[in-house]
Amino acid sequence: MVAASSAEPADVVVVGAGAAGLALACRLGQHGGQDVVLVDAPPGPARSPVRTWCSWADDDYWDDAVSARWDRIGVVAPDGSASTYDLAPLSYRMIRSRDYERVAAARLAATDVRRVEGLVTGIDQRGDVVTVSGPGVGDEEPLRARWVFDTRPAAPAGPGRVSLLQHFRGWFVRTREDAFDPGVAGLMDFRPAQPPGGVAFGYVLPTSPREALVEYTEFSRSALTAEQYDVALRRYTGLLGLPPYDVVATEQGAIPMTDAPFPRRTLSRVFRLGAAGGATRPSTGYTFGAAQRQAAAVAQAFLDGGDPCPPPAYSRRHLRMDALLLRALDSGELDGAAFFAQLFADHPTERVLRFLDGGTTLREDLALMASAPRTAMVRTALRRR
Repeated sequence: MVAASSAEPADVVVVGAGAAGLALACRLGQHGGQDVVLVDAPPGPARSPVRTWCSWADDDYWDDAVSARWDRIGVVAPDGSASTYDLAPLSYRMIRSRDYERVAAARLAATDVRRVEGLVTGIDQRGDVVTVSGPGVGDEEPLRARWVFDTRPAAPAGPGRVSLLQHFRGWFVRTREDAFDPGVAGLMDFRPAQPPGGVAFGYVLPTSPREALVEYTEFSRSALTAEQYDVALRRYTGLLGLPPYDVVATEQGAIPMTDAPFPRRTLSRVFRLGAAGGATRPSTGYTFGAAQRQAAAVAQAFLDGGDPCPPPAYSRRHLRMDALLLRALDSGELDGAAFFAQLFADHPTERVLRFLDGGTTLREDLALMASAPRTAMVRTALRRR
């Protein structure tokens, strides 16, 4: 890390070195032509935790950081019936945050992007100059920039009609004998007991016959305690019939699933990017692919000399669909486990995956939503809250 001079405004300051911040800094640095400063939080609670991202985007920009990939996925319905689906032309990819940061650091080292370690506590704009301040940020004065992209976690601009969490805890396990098929990612296993007004499923990403990330995930109003997650994981590994195993690492997190608005522009020259800028798909929690698309679009806007405001991550149509689906889950009108399992059973896999990531057309959306119980969705649409 190096200190950044505040004598002249930088062209761009990127606040936060998580998935979105590193993606934007790398793309801007590789394009060149901009004086870019990346501000990373110091070690501690403000820094992004170690995590795993998975996506099926056809963008190979981060291929060097991919630690595993699968060409097939498995879905288990609530009644225990299991199906395997080919993903062609897509693949499901796992990226560990440490690998992502390693690749990003190597790319940034080959550019003129400057990295600063500090805790940002203020972002203010006067005229056409934005100041970024906080302990460790700048030398003796705040950083000054023409444009600022803030990727730190942020609350929505206002309340939504419904707010759920996608919350999870995962064990990286090593079994003492072969137990996994490393060619198939277990995307959704709906055999765990279902919570009222939500969905629960297991998730298995095998990296060898004896190693896998095994996760328990819920869509519901509140997270569980660590002990409750561990109880759920022990039950789920029992359902999987795993032989004796060791837990070598854990991960845990919570992703907001809400129809509340996340503005992308907070001041005329200050923007939010990534989850803070609406990159999380409200009905599924997927974020990584949309954050990458936003970063690429912003970098291209600088090349083209246009407005660098990040584009909407999802269409208004998709957001309206998500709002209805969240309300149907929260009210208990919709059996979420049956609905998601049926999506895969009734439609081409590639279409379902693009739907989960917000990439389907209107005609495809209408066909996919036909899998939802019509009565439940109509009741939800008519209900006043």
